[in-house]
Amino acid sequence: MPRRMLRIVLGTLALASPGLALAEDQPVEVQIVDAMNALWGSHPGFRANHAKGVVVEGSFKASAEAAGLSRAVLFNGSAIPVTVRFSDGSGVPTVPDGAKLANPHGMSIKYHLPDGSEADMVINALHFFPVSKPEDFRDLLRAIKASPPDAPKPTKLEQFVAEHPSVPAASATAKTPESFAEEEYFGVNAFYLVDKAGKKQAVRFRMVPDKVVHLDPDEAGKRAPNYLMEELPQRLKNGPVSFHLKAQVANPGDPTNDATKEWPADRKLVDLGVLTVEKAVSDSAAAEKPLLFLPGQLPDGIEVSDDPLIDARNNAYAVSFSRRQ
Repeated sequence: MPRRMLRIVLGTLALASPGLALAEDQPVEVQIVDAMNALWGSHPGFRANHAKGVVVEGSFKASAEAAGLSRAVLFNGSAIPVTVRFSDGSGVPTVPDGAKLANPHGMSIKYHLPDGSEADMVINALHFFPVSKPEDFRDLLRAIKASPPDAPKPTKLEQFVAEHPSVPAASATAKTPESFAEEEYFGVNAFYLVDKAGKKQAVRFRMVPDKVVHLDPDEAGKRAPNYLMEELPQRLKNGPVSFHLKAQVANPGDPTNDATKEWPADRKLVDLGVLTVEKAVSDSAAAEKPLLFLPGQLPDGIEVSDDPLIDARNNAYAVSFSRRQ
């Protein structure tokens, strides 16, 4: 793990310890994790969000066009080993895979680079994020918790949504897939690809399967509780699954600091290469416990943008990691 990311983890260990300070005196990332634990319950050993998942392994091989956009070793054309975790949404480790609560489904990729370092990518099935600021995400979680079915109208959630129409708009883009292998995953945050001359290009990443297949809510509700977790390992016994990593290229003026703003559909999509998922790990439950995916863990040639959610995600994931250890 790069030193910067290690410092993030170590620096949040104390913050993750209960009782050190009043809730509102804690950093917003700690408040976010606290809000998740309050909403979905505290489940020792599990992530605060995307608690239920399955771990698989494979490789990534970049396209020739990728090397022209970024000097990152990730895009040098060699086969880069990857560890991938697919997951259900929410912090409930027993959520049925077809439940609405399991949306959006996620895909986290850890690229194992030739020098022994790692690069991470954390994406999910939302086309864009419900809010643009860490404080708003905390407040959204709190509003959901404060709005049970018998809550007086307008509920805290209804009031929040009235002021943040991006919440229902983003939620409407999340659907239930037939398989983890048949879902498209979006990077809602912007990053910069940096080429050999130092030129930067703002992009958002996507992971695109050979086909996308969604279930209607009624059909999803009839599926077995663990159908996604069981289907992917079984599918991989019959052969690998592939995705195309693509970069949506920003035009001048496209916002890089607001994850609620979806870039226009006519923006260029560059195929950066193929990610091939080859096999399920032998013990997924054991394999996922030490895995920490950090959106800001990047190789030279990829840089963070001015999106405030990136640092907040780094720190919140580190808090969650320290608590589940």
